[in-house]
Amino acid sequence: MRAKFAIVEIFYYNIIMPADKFSAIWVSHSSISDYLRCPRLYFLNNVYKNPETGRKISLTNPHLSLGSVVHDVLESLSELPVEKRLVIPLKVLLSVKWQKVHGKIGGFKNDLEEMQYKARALAMLERVEKSPGPILEKAIKLKQDLPWYWLSEEQNIILCGKIDWIKYNSDDTVDIIDFKTGKNEESKNSLQLAIYRLLLENCQKRGIRKASYWYLDKGETVDCDLPLLAESEKKVMEIAMKIKEARRTNDFSCARCGCYACEAMEKIVAGKAEFVGVGEYNKEIYRV
Repeated sequence: MRAKFAIVEIFYYNIIMPADKFSAIWVSHSSISDYLRCPRLYFLNNVYKNPETGRKISLTNPHLSLGSVVHDVLESLSELPVEKRLVIPLKVLLSVKWQKVHGKIGGFKNDLEEMQYKARALAMLERVEKSPGPILEKAIKLKQDLPWYWLSEEQNIILCGKIDWIKYNSDDTVDIIDFKTGKNEESKNSLQLAIYRLLLENCQKRGIRKASYWYLDKGETVDCDLPLLAESEKKVMEIAMKIKEARRTNDFSCARCGCYACEAMEKIVAGKAEFVGVGEYNKEIYRV
């Protein structure tokens, strides 16, 4: 009799109790990239909290600051009607948004270095104004501020991420466009577009026509083969399960007992980095 009640109880729990996104393991392109580079880097970026404050930690540097601001400027345009997107010069938007990375909080050593990076950001935006491409075409915004879906409810894993630009096509399909502010091309082994396709397949209903990288430093757009859906899901799930196991066992060892990937974050933990403020999501910001 007890066995029957136990079966009913388990059935009731599985059917009635909703999945709990607050206890789930959230993975994204950035956290997966961290783990693939170094499990210790993943731990410091995504799990570790300053024992004195209870806050997570993050690193700032000029490259990250430049990329963050340029992305902010361009992504904000998708919220405007097409005819109003370039009414305000992008250099004006840059000046406003640059304030959040001004000085030490942007990781700049001095005013000269900051001026050089700001000039580089301006040059990228001027290229966009001269050849706006998809910026002057219809775009869609997903309803969620941070798009996410259950990669696996059974394993309690959620996949999330923000897509830089989602271009809307007249045949009711969409294109994935990712802005790149670095000088190097994205690796062919990158899972970024695969993750973006998975998010779009599960967070909206339109078909996906193609994906591309927009290299803003060179003013070039490179179309890429659209990642296969089943293959993408398999690859992402395999890494997500490794992350889940690492969190279960608390095994985030650096394979080299200290490497280039985790070196800077280790300096924060060791008290060898400069605290410069508290940023988004209540994370402490440091520079080395």
